[in-house]
Amino acid sequence: MLDINPILLLATFVVFVSLIAVLNSWLYNPLFSFMSKRDEDIKKDLEKVGNNDTEINELHAKAESIIMNAKLEAAALREKVIADAKELADSKLEAKRAELASEYLEFEKSLAKSKEELTTDLMSQVPVFTEAVKAKFSQI
Repeated sequence: MLDINPILLLATFVVFVSLIAVLNSWLYNPLFSFMSKRDEDIKKDLEKVGNNDTEINELHAKAESIIMNAKLEAAALREKVIADAKELADSKLEAKRAELASEYLEFEKSLAKSKEELTTDLMSQVPVFTEAVKAKFSQI
């Protein structure tokens, strides 16, 4: 029936072992080295990503501080401009008030002068008026 042939058994065993040795050196070792290299590359990339995250956070914090400083400078500049504008408006207002006050004084002087002239004019016309009044009374 079935005979076990030791030479065939030995040849099969030698072929099997040699096949395992060849596959190990040509297929499995390069495959394992590729997989381990890929794992190392993934770890390095993850570390770089972690480093990039901290770097991004640092840059974000720096950008926030720059924006905050710019806002503070803008607020200070705005306050300065507003103060300067108020000061300029106040000075113009004071100048206009002074001008109006001097014009008012001049108007009061001219009014007083006109009043005085009118008074002297009327005083010089009093005898004419009194005669006109006497004439009117005499007609009545």
